[in-house]
This record gives sequence, C-alpha cells and structure tokens, in this order.
Amino acid sequence: MSETLIKNAQAVLTMDDAGQELAGVDIRIKNGVIAEIGTGLTSEGTVIDASACIVTPGLVNTHHHLYQTLTRAVPGGQDALLFGWLQTLYPIWSRFGPEEMYVSAQIGLAELALSGCTMSSDHLYLYPNGARLDDTIHAAQEVGLRFHPTRGAMSIGESDGGLPPDALVEQEAAILDDCIRVIDAFHDPKDGAMVRVGVAPCSPFSVSRDLMRDAAILARDKGVMLHTHLAENDEDIAYSEAQFGCRPGQYAEDLGWTGDDVWHAHCVKLDGQEIDLFAQSGTGVAHCPCSNCRLGSGIAPVWDMRDAGVKVGLGVDGSASNDAGSLIDEARQTMLLQRVTKGADAMSAREALRIATRGGAEVLGRSDCGQVAVGKRADLALWDVSGIEAAGSWDKAAILLAGPRRVRHLLVEGRQVVRDFEIATFDLPKAIVKQNRLAMALADKM
Repeated sequence: MSETLIKNAQAVLTMDDAGQELAGVDIRIKNGVIAEIGTGLTSEGTVIDASACIVTPGLVNTHHHLYQTLTRAVPGGQDALLFGWLQTLYPIWSRFGPEEMYVSAQIGLAELALSGCTMSSDHLYLYPNGARLDDTIHAAQEVGLRFHPTRGAMSIGESDGGLPPDALVEQEAAILDDCIRVIDAFHDPKDGAMVRVGVAPCSPFSVSRDLMRDAAILARDKGVMLHTHLAENDEDIAYSEAQFGCRPGQYAEDLGWTGDDVWHAHCVKLDGQEIDLFAQSGTGVAHCPCSNCRLGSGIAPVWDMRDAGVKVGLGVDGSASNDAGSLIDEARQTMLLQRVTKGADAMSAREALRIATRGGAEVLGRSDCGQVAVGKRADLALWDVSGIEAAGSWDKAAILLAGPRRVRHLLVEGRQVVRDFEIATFDLPKAIVKQNRLAMALADKM
C-alpha cells in the first residue's frame, strides 16, 4: 500500500465546504487519496516536512493550448488583436507535427506544475502533418499531471469565410469519427481518473452550426464534457451578430451548448442576460485574465458571474497569447482586475485562490478534486513561505498578495511531480533544449 505523510504543515487552506484553515497539522495519503488529517500522525512511508509550507489543493487549469508553448513572443503577433494574432500564427502552426505537439505539451505542463497546478485541460484544435491528440496525452502521462484533453476542430477555412487557412481545417465527418476514437481510447469516467477527454470545436467562427450541434449530441451520447471559445472580444460579438443574427450566448443555447457538462473559455463580453443563462443552466466559464489583457480583449465580468452563481475557473490560455503559463499568476491577476473594476473589496486573495482550486475542479466536473479533505484525491501544492517573497508578511496564507510563485513540492494522486522546486518525473533541462531547437527551426522556416 502506497503511503505518504505530509508532516507539520504551517497552514492548510482546505477549500472545503466550511472554508477551514488548519495550522500545524499532518496529512496522511494512501493510494492517491487523503486518508487522514490530524496532529501527531506517523507513517512508515515517505514523510515530507511541511513546517515551512502552506498547503493548498493543487491549482486547476481550465483552458490551455499547450502546442502554443513553441510560439511565445512571435514578432508580428505581439501587438495584435485576436483575429489579427490568429492570422499571424496559423501559418507557423501549420508546420507542426507530432514531435512539436509532444514537446510543447511537456514544457507547458511542467511550467504549470511548477506554478502549483495539478490538473489541466487542453484545447487542441489543429492537427497538421500527422499530429494527434494522443501526442499531448502521452506527454501528460510522462509529466504526471491530471489531464483533461479536448478534441478540438476547425472546419471552415478562408475560402468559406472562416479565419484559418484551408490547410488547417478538417472534414466534419472525420472530426466526429476521431472524437469517438480518442474518447474510446483514453476517456476514464471514474473518480481519480488521470485522463478525461472532452469534445471542443474551436469557436463559432471556425466551425459550422451543424458541427457544433452534432458535437454536442456526440458528447452527451458518450458522457463527456463540451468546451469552446465564446464571447472573447468585441470582434467576436460583431461576428456572431453579423453571421448568426444573435449574441454568442443565444447561439450557444440554440445549439445545445449550455448545461453543467459545458464550459466556455474567456466570456469577456457576456452581458447580464447571458450571465443569467449560464447561472441557471450550470454552464461553466474558464477565465483567462492575462491572455485577455495581452490581446486587449477586456476584463471579464467575473464578479458579476460569481454573484449570479456561475461556475468560474481559471485558465492560462495558450503561451502564444499569454506568453507565460503560470496559474498562480492568473489567480493574482484575477484578484487585481476585479478590484480595478469593482473596488478594493471586490475579491480577496482567498476567494481568488478558491476559484483557482475548487472553482476549476467544479468547472471540469471533478467533485473528487479541488479540496484538502478526507476522501478527496491527494492533489496538493506545498508553498514554502520561508523565502524572500513572504518575508515580513503578516498573513502568509494570503499567498497571492505576496508569494511565493513557485511550489516547493507538488503531489498528484499522491505522487511527487515537483520535489524541492524541481520537476521530479522527467528530464526537464533536456526537454527545454529540444523545445528551443524546435522553435528555432520553425523560425528559420518562416
């Protein structure tokens, strides 16, 4: 029986129903599950000294494009709005293949892990040169994070009035067939699942109404979740009104894209009626504050969403539009932006951290994760508060106000993915060398 004991935690922010914060406690982990929380616990298994650490649930990333980790800070796309940015990057992405997909996912997931993330979704919607969703799943299995890959797609190319080049779109029948293939091959519906697959047409401006509708039917037949981009910026709203004669929220509802098995990325421009629709239907939102700022999309109405009862989690979005992949920084940015729009008391550090942990787990339908509580999965982040970032802090549990920004230890299903500030599951420095070689090769070809 596998057992780990986290000993003498300075504080534990549980994110349980009561919002408990515990001091000086131990956490016993058996077979990937939190078995006991108390004081004076002993173990014959691995013991981790947490006397200098704040323990939180692992952070949950509800929206990412891992393949974009190979295209950070690309000239020509650094100062563009969403549509112009996409048109700059599509020709580069069309040169990717399986190796680029695998290595970029490795690096992106490792970066997330070091920022305290134990579970990540991924939205992969282009498959050039033989690339498959399988490439990212295999990378996640090596890194050791809990993974929710989504089989994205684009089917309307430039010649049909869409944004992506024709070479990057697929036939809709083939898209649906491959969704079935990857769900059957990888999806695990059980508690404690390390991989759950979703269905995720890219956006209303890159796929047809028929594909959106058929994807929803397929996902519900298979019992998996649905994901797409929605209401990301003013261009997005204008496109929806011009092409569909309605706002994005109505478009989503008409095609079956609301419900507790659906979450939408960004939602920067949702109006009050759409917020109410999402709250009443149980539809979730992946809030991506840094990417929204980088692309000039705006500040999502997170305060209004949460006040209405909408499920909200955080996402780093792709590293071509962020250009970082730090989930703890997204949590801090969420807190700051809501204060800018609603006042200094609009969102506390603890509320933002709750959105980043339990909030994300709820958006992804993971009631087994997101809390430090007996019976929940042992996905835990240990933040060392003995360093300079937290020096002089009166309330070290409010880590978003000071620091740190990198975990000392990270456990997923009770297994250490980060140990003493370094990735423990694979050779990260070697992978970084390969990542940079691939990025430079792409740049040379362009």
